[in-house]
Amino acid sequence: MKITLLGTGSPIPHPLRAGPATLVEAGTAKLLFDAGRGVVIRLAAAGAVPSMLNAVLLTHLHSDHVCDLNDIVTTHWIMSPEPTVLRIVGPLGTRNFVELTLAALATDVGYRVHHHGDLGEGPKIEVTEVRAGDHLEFGGVSVVVGATDHRPVEPTLGYRLSEGSSSVVIAGDGVPCSTLDELVDGATAYVQTVIRDDLVRLIPNRRLQDILDYHSTVAQAAATAERAGVQVLMLTHLVPPPMPGSEPEWHELASGFSGRVVLGDDLTSVDLGEL
Repeated sequence: MKITLLGTGSPIPHPLRAGPATLVEAGTAKLLFDAGRGVVIRLAAAGAVPSMLNAVLLTHLHSDHVCDLNDIVTTHWIMSPEPTVLRIVGPLGTRNFVELTLAALATDVGYRVHHHGDLGEGPKIEVTEVRAGDHLEFGGVSVVVGATDHRPVEPTLGYRLSEGSSSVVIAGDGVPCSTLDELVDGATAYVQTVIRDDLVRLIPNRRLQDILDYHSTVAQAAATAERAGVQVLMLTHLVPPPMPGSEPEWHELASGFSGRVVLGDDLTSVDLGEL
């Protein structure tokens, strides 16, 4: 099982960090989690393209996690050698979001269908809205859906993937909660979006201060990982992005975790089969 942090950025644009997105490759499956800005470019850099994906799974519908889903849809459609269904999984509201995305793409779809008869009538999408407790399977990979706490954004989800003796939890945004603890318990790896609350508190901007109450801090993520007994904690969606030379500070904040901490740049990957 290989985990690649495709995009480790946030809503604030950064020249070296794409928007939130994670690729998990296991069994015969390639699964994309979230679709932040630049996701198709980062997929290509990781050796994959949308037409190779078994599914896209969304943790929630905040814009920074879904703003390039349209690019996934279009690129999957035009790069597939024959009409192929793209599976999109997400919380309640995902179906409506996908329908609106397709409506926004309607003019382009019309152009392409008119010019390329083999493209059929347009993108073929299968949307599955899921909730905590649901189980899915893709190419030999078992996926369990769990609830996370990113209120006032509701519902928000995390996903636990298992294949053989390896498992990873993609937690998305949110703060520590009992349902997250249950989802992560005993997993091999845990991917968590984090903020440096000590630095954010220094920024005199009310809108930035507001993010403190619904994002995990580095220390909180480390505590969750330690309680769960995971081997690897992967930190992503880094706010603010680490300055050169500041990496030791981030690792110090995660010192409550006794396992391996991976501070992610874009395209950072961990192969759980090599642990």
